[in-house]
Parts: sequence; C-alpha cells; structure tokens
Amino acid sequence: MAKQTREPLQVYLTEEERTELDRLAAAMGVSRSEALRRGVAALAPTTLATGPLAVLADEGLVTPARLEPGEPPAGRPVAPLCDLLDELRADRDGR
Repeated sequence: MAKQTREPLQVYLTEEERTELDRLAAAMGVSRSEALRRGVAALAPTTLATGPLAVLADEGLVTPARLEPGEPPAGRPVAPLCDLLDELRADRDGR
C-alpha cells in the first residue's frame, strides 16, 4: 500500500459554514477533516464531466445536482425540477 502524504490546510469559514460543517460531521460520525475530505471527493467527479454530458457541461447547459437549495452557479441556467415539470404539463395541456 502506498504511503499517504498529508499537509495542513488553513480554511476560513463563516460562522454559518462552521455550524454546517459541524452538523454534517456529527451526522456522518466523522471529524471535521474527514467531512471535508469526503466533500472534496464527492465534488471531484461533478466538476470534470466526461462522456456525452461533457460538451453540455462545458457550455454551462447542465450543472451537477444540488443536495440542498441554494443560489445557482453564476451565469448558468438552473431551474428546479418541479418548475420544469409544471412547464412541461402546461405545454402539453396547451396542445
């Protein structure tokens, strides 16, 4: 097994971010550091889109799913699924 090299990293968090980090770490039963490591690992695949969606992701037409409501990434069109389904139903009803 290869030896892992670790280095310290200083991160400045707001009070709200720190509270959320503590809540998530407690819910997972891990340390803050481990919660952050898992967050980085979870984000890595979504930021490097491959395959058929890569072109759409590069053009900003698709974005990774969000775990919680929040502000959409700047400059990228994002709509809640319920809004899209309502729009689709309205369109079908109008035909």
